Amino acid sequence: MPGRNPPRWGWYRLADGFVVSLVESSGIGRGDLVLDLGAGDGAITRRLADRGARVIAFELHPGRVAALRARFDRPSLVKVVRADITDLRLPRHRFSVVANPPFGCVSRVLAQLTSHHSRMERATLVLPVSVAARWQHRLARRPTPWTLTVVERVPRSAFTPRPRVDCCVVHIGR
Repeated sequence: MPGRNPPRWGWYRLADGFVVSLVESSGIGRGDLVLDLGAGDGAITRRLADRGARVIAFELHPGRVAALRARFDRPSLVKVVRADITDLRLPRHRFSVVANPPFGCVSRVLAQLTSHHSRMERATLVLPVSVAARWQHRLARRPTPWTLTVVERVPRSAFTPRPRVDCCVVHIGR
């Protein structure tokens, strides 16, 4: 549309060693339904599928969506959905999330994932440290079944390109 800014496709690719650690710490196993929010090139999606999880990989960038669909020819394990994760419709049955979501919209996504209607069981996410601290405080002070625990720091050097903010891995659970 004239006068509108083009969409920004910001993405911070997580180094493979941290992807392995992220997925291992999630506790995801065979048959689990898992959302990968902002799937990028599918590094997390691949590790989850290798564990036998059923993965719904959400990605907005059309080129990355096409690459993901070409890469994952396992329709029983991986479904690639082109969608803005801020407009996400959550599954009606139990699910988990393992993701390195886009930092610019992560608070909106966390609000949806931890709403009282959510059927999410747990999440393992890469977040900016400031967002993790804010949400840890928010969840602790309101009546909610959710807790957020910071698991480990992720150095900026673990991303390509390097983000301007410090990051960490968090677990969110009931």
